[in-house]
Amino acid sequence: MALVTTAEICDANPQLIVSGELRALKPIFKIYGRRQVFSGPVVTLKVFEDNVLIREFLEEKGNGRVLVVDGGGSLRCAILGGNPVVQAQNNGWAGIVVNGCIRDVDEINGCDIGVRALASHPMKANKKGIGEKHVPITIGGTRISDGEWLYADTDGILISRTELSI
Repeated sequence: MALVTTAEICDANPQLIVSGELRALKPIFKIYGRRQVFSGPVVTLKVFEDNVLIREFLEEKGNGRVLVVDGGGSLRCAILGGNPVVQAQNNGWAGIVVNGCIRDVDEINGCDIGVRALASHPMKANKKGIGEKHVPITIGGTRISDGEWLYADTDGILISRTELSI
């Protein structure tokens, strides 16, 4: 199957953009990981400077899903590091989008998974296990719900209410 670019998706679906069923995230995310193009059904998570729930999710089978984490946009510590990303790759996650920071960038860049984050930061997160799973979140100016579809490439990130076929 040929990979479809986010630009092609936008060009082919103007009616979905107008209706709000297809939305683009603001271009605030940096690209990490070896897989620059990825897509899949979204799993949402809301945490703040805490990575316990992220690790728990990535220990599960990913089945081609994308974990989208609203980390509150915090630039004070990393909420995702190399070990959980290796685990996510091995468990079949397609990608991880973090509205926050990551660390262990060289290790993450060696993984065959797509990762997007605001920046990298050397300090680690808290381990309190506080957060909300499967709740609607807003990142990059876009509201995202559990079960929607994410499409990412080097041009950007799209969120669709349904899986798109072109």
